[in-house]
Amino acid sequence: MLFLISPAKTLDYQPAPPDLPHTLPRFTEHSTELIELLRAKTPAEIESLMSISPSLAALNTARYAAWTPQAAPGPAKQALLAFMGDVYEGLDAASLSHDELGYLQQRLRILSGLYGVLRPLDLMQPYRLEMGTRLNNAHGRDLYAFWGNRLTDVLAAELATAEPQVLVNLASNEYFKAVRPKQLGVRVVDCVFEDGTDGRYKIVSFYAKRARGLMVRFAAQRRPRSVEELQQFDLEGYRFVAEVSEQDRWVFRRDKAA
Repeated sequence: MLFLISPAKTLDYQPAPPDLPHTLPRFTEHSTELIELLRAKTPAEIESLMSISPSLAALNTARYAAWTPQAAPGPAKQALLAFMGDVYEGLDAASLSHDELGYLQQRLRILSGLYGVLRPLDLMQPYRLEMGTRLNNAHGRDLYAFWGNRLTDVLAAELATAEPQVLVNLASNEYFKAVRPKQLGVRVVDCVFEDGTDGRYKIVSFYAKRARGLMVRFAAQRRPRSVEELQQFDLEGYRFVAEVSEQDRWVFRRDKAA
């Protein structure tokens, strides 16, 4: 079983615990290719490409200039601790034990516009490159064309030896579009989180993102042996609602924001 989540725009590069192990990203050659494309652009071009402020464009131009294929602790940080934002606040990786992080290293994958697929302990340097960015490259006009089948292939290889052979999709639509589910050859379960009042429920972006991180945390602490055990997820008031769920689209609801 693998869990899939999206990255975050906000980053935290305070030093990681010195005794925390690290691994290296698997698509460094392809990341380098993207960095070279980004380095060729001016801050104004980056601002236009990514629809960001001039200050953010300048910051990320500097990041691309400083990026190196030889990642090392310090300039780089374990991805699961470097990303911030709603999903990662719910996951709260800094409070997990080394054993729990080790479980996630085997079971959790983070999709990335720059790095393709990251494991939690892969060293990641600061960057901004959303998967939906229309960055012209040798493979096409955007990052979906750039990554092609690569992300699907690496996930399929890992899922082939996973037990059970199930992908739990907690990623956003923007990022999951980079994966071709039918080519994975395994069951894909989507988790939906809704909040409601007086019996009326809807997806509230902030809470739903946080809940995705909470689900990953739940898995790290409970170590489910089957995907169905995830239906016991109950953090911050959520509960599985069978009557509005489908076989592979599971709905979790709560009546108030906790």
